[in-house]
Amino acid sequence: MGTYRVAQVTSPDGRFEIVEREVPQPGPGHVRIAVDACGICHSDAVFVSAKVPGVRFPLVPGHEVAGRIEALGEGAQERGWKVGDRVAVGWFGGSCGHCTACRQGDFIVCANLKVPGWAYDGGFAEAVIAPSDALARIPDALSATDAAPMACAGVTTYNGLRRSSARPGDLVAVLGIGGLGHLAVQYAVAMGFETVAIARGADKAEFAERLGAHHYVDSTAGTSVADALRSLGGAKVVLATAANSGAITATVDGLAHRGELVVIGAAPEPLEISPMQLLMSGRVVRGHPSGTSQDVEDTMAFSALHGIRPITEAVPLGQADEAYQKMLSGAARFRMVLTG
Repeated sequence: MGTYRVAQVTSPDGRFEIVEREVPQPGPGHVRIAVDACGICHSDAVFVSAKVPGVRFPLVPGHEVAGRIEALGEGAQERGWKVGDRVAVGWFGGSCGHCTACRQGDFIVCANLKVPGWAYDGGFAEAVIAPSDALARIPDALSATDAAPMACAGVTTYNGLRRSSARPGDLVAVLGIGGLGHLAVQYAVAMGFETVAIARGADKAEFAERLGAHHYVDSTAGTSVADALRSLGGAKVVLATAANSGAITATVDGLAHRGELVVIGAAPEPLEISPMQLLMSGRVVRGHPSGTSQDVEDTMAFSALHGIRPITEAVPLGQADEAYQKMLSGAARFRMVLTG
């Protein structure tokens, strides 16, 4: 049957080690994917640190998977999949199909969502077994290294913007231009928004301009972020990609009337927002999850159409620990991607 390699941790916050396992066969409704690339997301740390219930060790994380189907379980072919298909699997790694959210067709907020690296072994490996409803087709225009981050970072920012209240011509601000934000700025521009990039330091202004941003706000400058946004007329939407509750809170007063704060940066600290900041101007604060496999397909198609690509640093699977530590340190520019 043969073996394949995985990068695993054996205890909370442990170091990654490369081990060999026997190649598994996919069960009914599942496929086995030969992994060509897997992005390293900051959310992987939640599982590696066992910050959520149900984490089991040894743990193989990774929910930004791009590869090729190499084996089909019973029923997968009837769902339109065949060996050799290029597919991606993201944060949405399958749904239960029977909870209230699923019965309403809102699969991304499934009560029993199957996140790779949590519900089953993820993509820090040479192969992954995944449910067929988690699969998104990769367009020919995207390489595996480009497609992998689209399955989480890409779809989260793309969906966060396209499902917001903003319309072409509206002022939209992206807080943070890191792993999520550098994609969000590109999407916002391509969607026709007057785009503001917000980050720390004047040195990032040139990078924001290269991404296509029409304005740059340095959050460390003398003018507050809220004042800077108001001077531009107020933001219809702020997409908060930075995992910093203080920085997110600082944008609220920069929203226009009926403006919307869309939070996708996961931070544990509470947001310090007063009811009065929301009530008088009818502002909205909402969280936005990732996206289904169809949303991932939409994201990749839009990216291919508009020439949008993540900025990645590809490293071999054998260097998973070094790549993970670089992500944790904030030194990644901007998405670490493991390759075979």
